[in-house]
Amino acid sequence: MAEDRQVPAEGDDHQERARHHVHPIILARARELRQPLTPAEQKLWRYLRRKQLYGIRFRRQHPVYRFILDFFCFEHRLVIEVDGPSHAKPEQQRYDAARTEWLTRRGYRVIRFTNEEVFKQTEAVLITIARACEIEI
Repeated sequence: MAEDRQVPAEGDDHQERARHHVHPIILARARELRQPLTPAEQKLWRYLRRKQLYGIRFRRQHPVYRFILDFFCFEHRLVIEVDGPSHAKPEQQRYDAARTEWLTRRGYRVIRFTNEEVFKQTEAVLITIARACEIEI
């Protein structure tokens, strides 16, 4: 999403509203993204939807401030991102790092998986997610 490449500065006057207000354009974009999930997101969503993973509720394509998170667990403030090949580009890596830092400073925990991990190491991915939600395995 090229229009959202700028990460808000620390003194951004929208920070206080960020938890409760999502710009209507971001909200509409999040709704659009819910339909065409990538194959890796589809696979992971099959395990996360309807509280199938230890009763934990996840949302997909969830908006937080100017960002749209691949998957989000409100109860544990856990963000799960599934990264395709475009995330290997230096420009995208810088953006991802800044976005992760912004989310982390606000109390979110961010974990990332590659498409390959989701496809080839699904069980390990699910265990990592469960442990991040403080589930003993």
